[in-house]
Amino acid sequence: MNVKKTISYYPVIPLALFALLLSPGCAKDKKLGQAKPGRPAPEQIDLFSYRQGNYNTYRIPALLTTQKGVVLAFTEGRKNHADDQGHIEILLRRSFDGGKTWGPVQVVAKDGTNALNNPTAVQDRDTGIIWLMFVRTSTTKYKDNDAVAKATDRISDVWVMHSDDDGATWSGPADITKSVNRRGWTRVLPGPGVGIQMRTGRLLIPSLHVTGAIGANYMIFSDDHGKTWRIGGSTDEKGDECQVVELQDGSLLLNIRYLRTEGHRGIATSKDGGLTWSKITTDPALIEPSCMGSIIRYTATPQFAKDRLLFSNPASKVDRINLTVRLSYDEGKTWPVAKLLNTGFSGYSCLTVLPNGELGVLYERGVRCTMEKITFARFSLPWLTDGADALERPGNK
Repeated sequence: MNVKKTISYYPVIPLALFALLLSPGCAKDKKLGQAKPGRPAPEQIDLFSYRQGNYNTYRIPALLTTQKGVVLAFTEGRKNHADDQGHIEILLRRSFDGGKTWGPVQVVAKDGTNALNNPTAVQDRDTGIIWLMFVRTSTTKYKDNDAVAKATDRISDVWVMHSDDDGATWSGPADITKSVNRRGWTRVLPGPGVGIQMRTGRLLIPSLHVTGAIGANYMIFSDDHGKTWRIGGSTDEKGDECQVVELQDGSLLLNIRYLRTEGHRGIATSKDGGLTWSKITTDPALIEPSCMGSIIRYTATPQFAKDRLLFSNPASKVDRINLTVRLSYDEGKTWPVAKLLNTGFSGYSCLTVLPNGELGVLYERGVRCTMEKITFARFSLPWLTDGADALERPGNK
């Protein structure tokens, strides 16, 4: 659809009496980490906070830096409570200075009182168009999480929107469910987080399909710049939320919230653009408490002197705490650098490379639980590596 829709805004209102209004599932306080002496601490800005504005809870971050340098921070605005099902809208805040300051909240997508979940964004470098994929679930038919869990038919629709002006305005949603869903699947869930564009030009949205209580991962992809969307092959079962990165040899590395082996991330690879996948293995270095994580490419040779991948998640086998950013120099085989960003409660996260080469992460955190706020943190490679590595400029390797 080419007709632009009106974007609504609302101001961010200061939060009062927060300690008395915590969402369900919160526990005792955990102290936030401190920066090491001599290294500037990452700048952290709370973009969405519990019961600010018109929403009860904000969850599910997605973060994208556009080709023009605009930083887009997406999240779900959950109107009445913190549950995954209910009146939920897709929200956005934009930054024009690398995350130092942020514009007002935009309501990008809403559908009455229905649930819109899992915002996942990708930009086409050839057209400049930003694609945003998410799922829509009826709250009339499925009133709560329990009703969703008991469903035996298809639960949700997959919608996609696009913007050609760096997120200022968006097209109306297009329903692509028939193209990306197979008979027998009860639910399809993109991301959440970001997609990628391969060197071939293929747009990829890492996704999950569910049958009953069994999930497997696959790619929703487009080879015609988003005009049509198709599906690739599936991984082993017991997968969950996932993110993907293209390796230097052109293969894909899928990083998965993996339910078969408790306490570690799942890993699968594809040599044909997501049409088939290797068996899922686990990465013992990437511990997790079962939670969404983020993986992106930071630099690639020969433009830069080193190949670098980044990964973030709550680094604990038990609790959603200790938001940690890791660095790999060998395409994800090992992760020799790990830096703690937040020692308190930490949930979903999404990484991005900022216009000046610094790094940003949008993540869930709180003092008593992970659902208190969505925070943007900006940090540098020297901070991440304690001065052992710095970003060289292209041509100055």
